[in-house]
Amino acid sequence: LEIKEGEKVALVGASGGGKSTLVQVLIGLYPAKSGNIFYDDVPVTRIGLDVVREHVATVLQNPALFNDSIKINLTLGRDLKDQDLWHALEIAQLKETVEQLPNKLNTIVGRQGIRLSGGQRQRVGICRALIQNPDLLLIDEPTASLDPKTSRQIMRLINELCEERELAAIINIHDVQLAQMFSQRVVGLELGTVVYDGPPDGLTSDVLTQIYGEEDWSATIEKVEDDEEEIIK
Repeated sequence: LEIKEGEKVALVGASGGGKSTLVQVLIGLYPAKSGNIFYDDVPVTRIGLDVVREHVATVLQNPALFNDSIKINLTLGRDLKDQDLWHALEIAQLKETVEQLPNKLNTIVGRQGIRLSGGQRQRVGICRALIQNPDLLLIDEPTASLDPKTSRQIMRLINELCEERELAAIINIHDVQLAQMFSQRVVGLELGTVVYDGPPDGLTSDVLTQIYGEEDWSATIEKVEDDEEEIIK
């Protein structure tokens, strides 16, 4: 499996198919039992995981936020106590990002992270990952606990940020419709094996059956086509 620079890839598959395991192996939480992982054509074992982690940022399904201000959550590990918030965001290369976040997240800076909605927590997690100036984002189930509208907003935000910064992204996602609507490429896993690797519109009923098992997938495919027509209008 090869991820190219600036490419947005949706990783789909049934529960237990290996999606989260793949992400965890990439960041070194689990050792690979076989095969090799390369970064810029160099084996990770040679350059070291610490170096890889400087270039790869992870956004978890439930971003772990401290019960503190959004400023603290965004600027974790930086000594910015004596500076104005917006100046702090600016020198941390965050001001523009925060201003672009949907639902005007910049207006609630200072609220306790634990009181944020699921969508707001996800935005903080995405924003925090961008501080690293990574080359690759690993995003684990960004819409799992969100309502349909917020899910689209989050996926649209990820898309826009990746395009603006020419970031590659691997998005582990259960929602087939969102995967088709907001990715350039879809990789389907079944018991740890890649069974589909291609464009979103290649997810036919037969392919989805191979990935997930027997089911009537026609409604899912029709719904995506309807949504795409609506967006174009």
